[in-house]
Amino acid sequence: MVSEEIVKALKKIVGKENVLLGEEIGEEYMHDEALTAKAIKPDIVVKPGNVEEVSKILRLANNYRISVTPRGGGTGLSGGCIAASGGIILSLERMNKILEIDEKNHVAVVEAGVTLSELYKAVENHGLYYPIYPGEATATIGGNVATNAGGMKAVKYGVTRHFVLGLEAVLPTGEVISTGGKFVKSSTGYDLTQLLIGSEGTLAVITKVILKLLPLPKFSSMLFIPFKNLNDAIQATPAIIKSGIIPVAIEFIEKFDLILLENYTGKKVPISREAREKSEAFLLIIIEGRNFEEAIKDAELIGDVCLNHGALDVYIPDTEKAKQDLLEIRSKHFYAVKDAGAKDMVDVVVPRGEIPRFVNQVYKIGEKYNVTIR
Repeated sequence: MVSEEIVKALKKIVGKENVLLGEEIGEEYMHDEALTAKAIKPDIVVKPGNVEEVSKILRLANNYRISVTPRGGGTGLSGGCIAASGGIILSLERMNKILEIDEKNHVAVVEAGVTLSELYKAVENHGLYYPIYPGEATATIGGNVATNAGGMKAVKYGVTRHFVLGLEAVLPTGEVISTGGKFVKSSTGYDLTQLLIGSEGTLAVITKVILKLLPLPKFSSMLFIPFKNLNDAIQATPAIIKSGIIPVAIEFIEKFDLILLENYTGKKVPISREAREKSEAFLLIIIEGRNFEEAIKDAELIGDVCLNHGALDVYIPDTEKAKQDLLEIRSKHFYAVKDAGAKDMVDVVVPRGEIPRFVNQVYKIGEKYNVTIR
């Protein structure tokens, strides 16, 4: 338990309106989106508004040996923001300012509590692009950095660490450090920026992030491709990469999942009845180009590769609404399987060339133990 003395000190730091105790602590502060993690009520929730307040909180907690759990948007799947040892939940929700968008250097400087949706909108207004999309736009930048979030666009753009140029962070002692800057190359010793990325709040609390941006792509194209069987779909994936075109995303969807997603979202993928009946697996592929002709040319080449690997047809949505409907269907996968009673959901990373073997082995394991794995 946190003593009354500590509570008074925390209220003095952040203001009493930014400290939650007892029944004031909402259920949302007790869990994230992990299906297997137990919800735990923290002793206290504290909401700092700036790095100085974070520093004072951590210095106080360090002196009194009180555990501190940083929290962003609570969208993670591993229970990382749950106060497993009680103590303080340090919510960065108030630190949500976009401090700078530097068009000359293609850089954004943001506080840790800025959400992805807020960042996307702000940088697009300047003709710029932040390509990391882990699947939930309410996730915060600080949380993305702490977990090294990836997502469906990692095929082309990589993960969060590939777009972080520098950080401001607070150590457990309360010391504030700054790493990196608006540059790519540095030869000044250990790369502390990369050390802190993915550290899940165990080394420091991230308070500010310098992000690399890209020019906003002018055109995008999307393909939804049905395959007769699972093996044809997974074999087509390395063939697409080998063709020389790197899609923004390649998403694998089985018929079981497609039906689940359509029922959950109330939207239908625009494919023929024949393709729907004959297909057991699908690929959703997104590509981006500098112009319309480039995007269409790449889409046609990918379509040809898939047809040569057993695709039954190639569907290219021709309106923005059709594209957004497809993206929404795919983006609701977690919530659809959760609603259907999934027991757990984990991220798995394998080399691209091992995807076919991996998928087949997963199904063999499921059959061996009579467990449904999707």
